[in-house]
Amino acid sequence: MASGRILVKKCLETASYSAQLLCLSRFSTVSATSSPATAAAEPPTLPPFDYKPRPYNGPLADEVLRKRKQFLCPSIYHFYQKPVNIVEGKMQYLFDESGRRYLDAIAGVVTVSCGHCHPEVLNAVIEQSKLLQHATTIYLHHAIVDFAEALASKMPGNLKVVYFVNSGIEANELAMLMARLYTGNLGMISLRNAYHGGSAAALGLTALSTWKYSIPQGEVHHVQNPDPYRGVFGSDVHQYAKDVQDHIDYGTSGKVAGFIAETIQGAGGAVELAPGYLKLVYDIVRKAGGVCIADEVQSGFGRTGSHYWGFETQGVIPDIVTMAKGIGNGLPLGAVVTTPEIASVLAQKIQFNTFGGNPVCSAGGLAVLRVLDKEKRQQHCAEVGAHLIGRLRTLQQKHDIIGDVRGRGLMVGVELVTDREKKIPAKAEAAVLLDSLKDLGVLAGKGGLHGNVFRVKPPMCFTKDDADFLVYALDYAISKL
Repeated sequence: MASGRILVKKCLETASYSAQLLCLSRFSTVSATSSPATAAAEPPTLPPFDYKPRPYNGPLADEVLRKRKQFLCPSIYHFYQKPVNIVEGKMQYLFDESGRRYLDAIAGVVTVSCGHCHPEVLNAVIEQSKLLQHATTIYLHHAIVDFAEALASKMPGNLKVVYFVNSGIEANELAMLMARLYTGNLGMISLRNAYHGGSAAALGLTALSTWKYSIPQGEVHHVQNPDPYRGVFGSDVHQYAKDVQDHIDYGTSGKVAGFIAETIQGAGGAVELAPGYLKLVYDIVRKAGGVCIADEVQSGFGRTGSHYWGFETQGVIPDIVTMAKGIGNGLPLGAVVTTPEIASVLAQKIQFNTFGGNPVCSAGGLAVLRVLDKEKRQQHCAEVGAHLIGRLRTLQQKHDIIGDVRGRGLMVGVELVTDREKKIPAKAEAAVLLDSLKDLGVLAGKGGLHGNVFRVKPPMCFTKDDADFLVYALDYAISKL
């Protein structure tokens, strides 16, 4: 045992970061049935990062938490038994009040695309702020049209008209309004397990009881979710498509306004729709007079690696696309992109958004698009995501608690279960592991109806070394359960 520790020490002193983790894993005796006494003795360490955070002299965690409880709405929740007071961020890392560094594996809930405080995005925002912070669309300003032109160039087909808003919820509400006005129909179709927002209107599209209040939900039909892991029809897209047709035939007049779906469900636990599903359903919905809406709030801008937009993985072109989060790298920015024909219906009345497309957010959003292209982040997500998913699937073979590893690129879900056969959600274990990962230096997300899915959706500058560290940390944390 002593000789093993000596070998580990020598390995750590002389090897590269990736080799250090490999060394630790090889000398570890961790298995799915390990007891704490036989678990890996060495916790993982973060990859090297050449950055020193500024000294922090602001209020500490206890005071911030007290003020949150006193002054903020009680619906605002926090992760962890002892919440982290985050005061600085740089690329894929966050720093707390003591200067401790954490790997951000959830990117501010899938919002930071280029990286925290990316210098080119910051510079664009600062320079525009020096000139003009706000001017609404009643005046001309080049920033909004420059950004709209660049965004439209990323879209397939005739998706060339852009309407800027401030969030994904606003984008989805506006898309639903467009669908109803354009078609003259009222009924919307959404998937079970979907999340499209928590506002009074968008809440009807959302289909997770943990997010819904007992208020009128509007004319929305929630169809079976084509979830290959938990879905009632497995990966049989024809059965799921038949369910959509049945809802139209029996639950509507035979006509609908539209269908909305995330290609990879976010809050629902990184569930990727069964291959081929959207092609079948888009055809059914269009025959019923409806339009098809792709919610790209989380899956857009190259995060999936294989494609720039999530819907492209299904080989379809929607009629309306909504986006937010990664579009602004943390700026309050969202957009609806559609065809000129559909967009024209809004001209019947005054449709105005005070802050949508303001000069500062437009300058920042344009910088985001340029950075993602310049740094080839889509290709990066494909390469690092494949490495991460491969490592996680290897870990799945070691630990029975990992029921499913899914996703693509840097949009990944790890579902925890207490029984692989029955797929019983490991809700309590997931909560413990989330805290354990934080203590090891990983800030992950969680999702799914039961909160038993780890959401790994980091800034798109996340590296293979970061992936190795995350996997080793999860291995180490599971071994300590």
